[in-house]
Amino acid sequence: MTVEIPVTDTVAHTDAAPVSQAQAATLAVNQVARSPFLVALGERVRNLRSRQGLTRKSVALAAEVSERHLANLEYGTGNVSVLVLLQVAHALQCSLAELLGDITTTSPEWLLIRELLGKRNEADLRRARLQLGEMFGEGSDARVRQNRIALIGLRGAGKTTLGQRLADDLGFPFMELSRQIEQVAGCQISEIHNLYGAHAYRRYERRALEEVIQIYPKVVIATPGGLVSDSANFNLLLSHCATVWLQADASDHMARVAAQGDLRPMAASREAMQDLKRILEGRSAFYSKADIAINTSAGSADQAFVQLRDAVRKQLVAAL
Repeated sequence: MTVEIPVTDTVAHTDAAPVSQAQAATLAVNQVARSPFLVALGERVRNLRSRQGLTRKSVALAAEVSERHLANLEYGTGNVSVLVLLQVAHALQCSLAELLGDITTTSPEWLLIRELLGKRNEADLRRARLQLGEMFGEGSDARVRQNRIALIGLRGAGKTTLGQRLADDLGFPFMELSRQIEQVAGCQISEIHNLYGAHAYRRYERRALEEVIQIYPKVVIATPGGLVSDSANFNLLLSHCATVWLQADASDHMARVAAQGDLRPMAASREAMQDLKRILEGRSAFYSKADIAINTSAGSADQAFVQLRDAVRKQLVAAL
């Protein structure tokens, strides 16, 4: 779609009534706002932000753009120049990714692989990922993998409480990866973010995870809720651990965190619950890659533990 704004001071309506340059610009923006491409782009930006648990303000600061500009992008009224790039890509009969030069455009083999995988469903892609991991020796064998049980999910899902009980029941060590990250970094997680930023935190997270995998052949691990936001770290976890998604309703997540004495989520934003739901929505597709899913909102803590214990023991027996 091409949007052109005349350089004259007025343009003609279909009824011949004159329209000012400012009105013409508004009409053009409204046309852009209806672009399916920009709407989809905005949704991807919003989902990425939610998945990482970031506020619009923090992303705007990091990107050095105004919050309003970022909001426009998320709501599908982004910069018209994005549409120009799209039109050029269409003219060249290539994808926008190829025009911008992502890693899958760096060689003919990447392009051929992308073509093979491009139209596959989630089940096919999962099989391909597992087979690639085996081919390149990126994962553990099934028996070793099943003896490392990693609990994933948002904060307040019950990873620490249920994880400790599960470890005691199995006779395995219990590790909170957040504590390991702090040991590796030599400071608290909040200080890592404040002093070094999110990228440094992900590096410490990976080092901590690698150490736990190397040291413990049998272990129950409670992971940080945002680990799934980093594809490299999450892939490492999936390759070396049996994973369990501890699900919970957003209201239970919030109530449990508050019950622990942490009122920051409520104090930080009047829209805390809405933000939490967006984060959960953004990460759910990744959490769902777990081998097992247990809904901790469906009953008591004891009932959730029994479900978790039975499901994990069944997996362990199957791996023998």
